[in-house]
Amino acid sequence: MLTPTGTPVFDVSTARRWVMLLVSMTAAITTTATVNSAGFLIPELHREGLSLRDAGVFAAAAPLGLLLTTVAWGALIDRVGERRVLLISLSGAALGLGATVAMFAVHAPLWLDAAGLFVGSAMAASCNGASGRIVVGWFPPERRGTAMGIRQTSQPLGIAVLSLLMPVLAHRFSLAAAMTVPLVVACLSLVLVALFIVDPPLPGSTSADPGARAADPPQNPYRTSRFLYRIHTSSLLLQLPQSAVWTYGITWLIVGLHWSPGTAGLVVTVSQLCGAGGRIASGALSDRVGSRTAPIRWIAVAAALSMGGLACLAAVGSAWAILVFVIASMMTVADNGLSFTAVAEHAGPYYSGRALAIQNTGQFIVSTAASPLIGALIGAAGFGWAFGVAALAPLIALPVIPSDHRGDG
Repeated sequence: MLTPTGTPVFDVSTARRWVMLLVSMTAAITTTATVNSAGFLIPELHREGLSLRDAGVFAAAAPLGLLLTTVAWGALIDRVGERRVLLISLSGAALGLGATVAMFAVHAPLWLDAAGLFVGSAMAASCNGASGRIVVGWFPPERRGTAMGIRQTSQPLGIAVLSLLMPVLAHRFSLAAAMTVPLVVACLSLVLVALFIVDPPLPGSTSADPGARAADPPQNPYRTSRFLYRIHTSSLLLQLPQSAVWTYGITWLIVGLHWSPGTAGLVVTVSQLCGAGGRIASGALSDRVGSRTAPIRWIAVAAALSMGGLACLAAVGSAWAILVFVIASMMTVADNGLSFTAVAEHAGPYYSGRALAIQNTGQFIVSTAASPLIGALIGAAGFGWAFGVAALAPLIALPVIPSDHRGDG
């Protein structure tokens, strides 16, 4: 028996698929926690005298590690499979994060702490692509959008965990204590992957070896259409407001509004839980309308409006800015699962490791560049102007978002 894409179906129960989906989420949470952890140290570093610009440079070290290694990880996933790569990647991430905790504990120079984050992030860089391929490989097309939407909640859930724990631990105890949060996540994910993950079958494989590659794999999708180029480009633009909210939302509440770390962390946690719900809803909507990219256009409009509203309200100091911040946090992340699924479906199982790696690399290029630039803009003009600049990116992305092959006109 074959799926609509020609992939053989092997005997894996529905329950096992959902278990692998949940484990895939924990692996992806490791990437999120590793790459974004520095952003939640910024308020405490700023209290200790570090400028927001310099703190932004420090926070860029982790995305830089991911940026430089993701494509190589993607090629390795295409060659040897998801499970082996995840085990190697998560082991390295745990070692890098453990070293970072140790260096914070002995008050090492900040550049050494940044180096530890760089290594941890470079090793964790495979988790997004590998876990995404597991979901696409084990779920049928008519349920794939919802399944990937659930998998993509790993990012807002990871941010929620960080925002709830890291600022408080950093303020009450130490920066080293705060960094144990991503370390624990990495270790837990490593154990779960070892216990539960099975590589999905490839087209042309057999029941004896479901992971075997076909003798004549399909043509490189980058040579057959412009779809992947356009979805990558539009995703870069849609990443900018997400980076602004994720990296500096907690700083806006603590430094800009003078909230306590605990209260600010709770608000960001609520906003990220809303973002998780938005990703599931957008994935289910894409299954229902038969298109991944049409909902991305609708989300881009909503992201621009909500970020623009946040910019105006933050500039005038309105209390309504908090509510709009929660809405913006939800809308700026709702498209990620859709673009991720569209890339994997269009690239196919023989190229999706590299295609998803390119997708992630591009997004983290934006994150790496945006962190110090937004920090500098905040320092020069305030949070309102910074959020306003980020609001322009989704509008620029609208004409770039492609039509897909599932009925989107």
